Amino acid sequence: MDVGDVVLIGGAGLVGGFVNSIAGGGSLLLFPALVAGGLGTVAANVTNSVALWPGYLGNVAALKGSSRPSSVTSLAVVSAVGAAAGCALLLLTPSRIFSVAVPFLVLGASALLAFQPRLRALLGADEGDHRVKLYAGTLAGAVYGGYFGGGLGVILMALLGLTLSAPLAEVSVLKGTLQLVVATVSLVVFALFGPVHWMIALVVAPASLVGGVLGGRLATRLSEPVLRGAVVGFGVLAGVWLSIRAFG
Repeated sequence: MDVGDVVLIGGAGLVGGFVNSIAGGGSLLLFPALVAGGLGTVAANVTNSVALWPGYLGNVAALKGSSRPSSVTSLAVVSAVGAAAGCALLLLTPSRIFSVAVPFLVLGASALLAFQPRLRALLGADEGDHRVKLYAGTLAGAVYGGYFGGGLGVILMALLGLTLSAPLAEVSVLKGTLQLVVATVSLVVFALFGPVHWMIALVVAPASLVGGVLGGRLATRLSEPVLRGAVVGFGVLAGVWLSIRAFG
């Protein structure tokens, strides 16, 4: 990599970690950049997952001291199991299947991010805990996170908010914690068995950590709708480009 590549990739990691902390969807920025840089879709996905892990850690660290629901431990275990299954699914299926699926995953995650405010408006619509739906939804979200991960925060926020009786602030903290669990399992599995491009990961990781910490601290000071709109717009463009690349 030349200096320009380092600056571009590091910048994508910084913004990706920041966006993940604020609105979710950081993978929708870095993943297409890695594919455009010449990586295959599977290699770009696993490298993206490994490189953005410090951002999730930084976000949770920035939320230290915030209250968490009592079910966090059991949900973390469910998330770890689901993430491992998703990682295995990615690595054991032909890369062509992932290349065909990824445009739909990117566009679907972009749509979820676009409608995130409406999903949030539904939080607390049902009273009481719905344990079966809560754990089933968390498991499904974690499988998705291990397989791809783009928009995972939006998915978890919706599932947790609609099935867990807790204040929105606690739901947000729980979402960040479970994202870190999924990201950690993905990091371990992909580091051992995946085609990770470590030079890229080492460039992106520290930038992602800084972005995650900044995002966690500045979440209440920035215009989330503007940031969300920018990420959604980029995600749609990336999804269209990936569709052309996969089917063209």
